[in-house]
Amino acid sequence: MFEQLSRRLTDVFERLRRRGALREGDVEAALREIRVALLEADVALPVVKRLVADIKERAVGREVLQSVTPAQMVVKIVHDRLVELLGGEARALRLDAPPAVILMVGLQGSGKTTTSAKLARHLVRRARKRVLLASLDVRRPAAQEQLRTLAAQAEVPCLDPQPGEPVLAIADRAMDRARREGFEVVILDTAGRLHIDEELMEELESVRDRVRPAEILLVADALTGQDAVTIAQSFDQRIGVSGIVLTRLDGDARGGAALSMRAVTGKPIVFVGVGEKLDALEPFHPERMASRILDMGDVVSLVERVAEQVEREEAERLARRMAKGRFDLNDLRKQLEQLKSLGGVKGILAQLPGIQRLRRQIDESRLDERLLVRQCAIIDSMTPEERRRPEIIHASRKRRIAKGSGTSVQEVNKLLKQHRQMQDMLKKAQRAGGVGKLFGAIGGRGLPPGLLPH
Repeated sequence: MFEQLSRRLTDVFERLRRRGALREGDVEAALREIRVALLEADVALPVVKRLVADIKERAVGREVLQSVTPAQMVVKIVHDRLVELLGGEARALRLDAPPAVILMVGLQGSGKTTTSAKLARHLVRRARKRVLLASLDVRRPAAQEQLRTLAAQAEVPCLDPQPGEPVLAIADRAMDRARREGFEVVILDTAGRLHIDEELMEELESVRDRVRPAEILLVADALTGQDAVTIAQSFDQRIGVSGIVLTRLDGDARGGAALSMRAVTGKPIVFVGVGEKLDALEPFHPERMASRILDMGDVVSLVERVAEQVEREEAERLARRMAKGRFDLNDLRKQLEQLKSLGGVKGILAQLPGIQRLRRQIDESRLDERLLVRQCAIIDSMTPEERRRPEIIHASRKRRIAKGSGTSVQEVNKLLKQHRQMQDMLKKAQRAGGVGKLFGAIGGRGLPPGLLPH
């Protein structure tokens, strides 16, 4: 996300850093490039004008131009202004009086039903809430069955559909069950349309007045750009939107909708969809997003993601084995699975500071995310004994493993070499004073060998 804008802004600030002391003309030239970069990122023109004017007012001053590190000062000004533009602080859901109702609205095709299931899973896993899902979409064929299927995958209860039941009757039944069974949150997935029409709005108004939702969340597709902003304005004017969920932000290299949404509509972005999986929904943090746009990374989100995805007991078990110098191919398999769950190597790199400066090297390395899948397949094609004792894997076994995994003997050799290198690192770490000094033993090389193609 924001790759195009991030790359352009990184180039601008790199040129400023090389200049050392800045003249007013340098800042003016940088602001022109920032303006072009924002427009190319599909940010709304009024927002671009206001943002550039604010940055210029703060940047062209004695305290900046005479600063010891003026380029860094300009970056800070742009960062602070982006944070303000994106909403300032993260906005938490208001779920005070149970059962609190979240009304999900939006156009057809925006990802509303999937997002409803993702949000339910998020509230159950992270907020420890008891959540009930219910579909009010009686128009789209199999819409109610779709939500029930997704709810089962998310391990969240869903109201069973009853053929021919009116929308308001479904809402009443959902609320009645929530009160009887002690659910804290009810998520109502409403019907979408290919365009905003009077019938849809009247139905939404009736549902809103009946259930009195704590939140009305508009689900908008980030890939539609400024159309998403226009849709948000239309829905808000008619039914009153309290927050926005931007879907498919991971596929939006420009990011104009996210940057324009708060400024144009005045409504906060509460969540962003960053993938197809049910756990690919993240709370929107303006400061973290601004840092990612300016290539400062988002290590906090990465740490939170690791804490959520990696099971503590399994991590502690592996740490104990590593402390004793034990690390077989079963352990490597679990490490590869954890890496996949975190978005792969590219997903992790995208959240590290300074990644845009290394973008060319990463592109030239032809990083193949399918490598993790192939490596797992190779290990899965081994016998339990081979995974425990890789040293017994010789030529005939390698050919059998390669055939069983659909790979080549060369790839099997690379995986075994990678495992041996990791074992050697553990031995060095033990001699250097334990696993706690592992990175010192590695010599600061970073990722385990073999994850990047040669």
